[in-house]
Amino acid sequence: MFVIANKEKDLFINEQIRAKEVMVIGPNGEQLGIKSINDALTLATYAGFDLVMISPGANPPVCKVMDYNKFKYQNKKKQKENIKKQREANLEMKEYRLSVTIDIHDFNTRVNNSSKYLEKGHKVKASIRFKGREMAHTELGRDVLLRFADALSNVADIEQKPILDGRNMTMILMPKKEK
Repeated sequence: MFVIANKEKDLFINEQIRAKEVMVIGPNGEQLGIKSINDALTLATYAGFDLVMISPGANPPVCKVMDYNKFKYQNKKKQKENIKKQREANLEMKEYRLSVTIDIHDFNTRVNNSSKYLEKGHKVKASIRFKGREMAHTELGRDVLLRFADALSNVADIEQKPILDGRNMTMILMPKKEK
């Protein structure tokens, strides 16, 4: 039987190990010294664990006596936790465009849609683009954005206050933190 490697990060276990002598580490992390592969396997089975080759490149290769299924389970758990943290870091942002002369119904529709999006844990960017003479009254746009934030105050906090950048005024809302 010729085994190249298994899927779990190329770790060899028990009879898959082909080295003649290995450095053995006990289940509690203590070094048991250099032993022949047969002695190491006997030691592992006597303890009720598996012999897992941790460092195949070392001279002699390093093997640890451990519960391999528990090891795989803990690795899978760590990977899931890392993926969860990545998702939290890469939250999406959705932009909602408002106008200075927005109608009440349109305003309420955008508030409802953005509140659903915020409840999912994502951020919302509210923006207003000023056209023509509206640039003379940017305070009206700021009032609309603040009214938008006030309508969402039960599910969102203001991350970035309204900022005027050229003809655009933007504001970023983030979901409220659970306590």
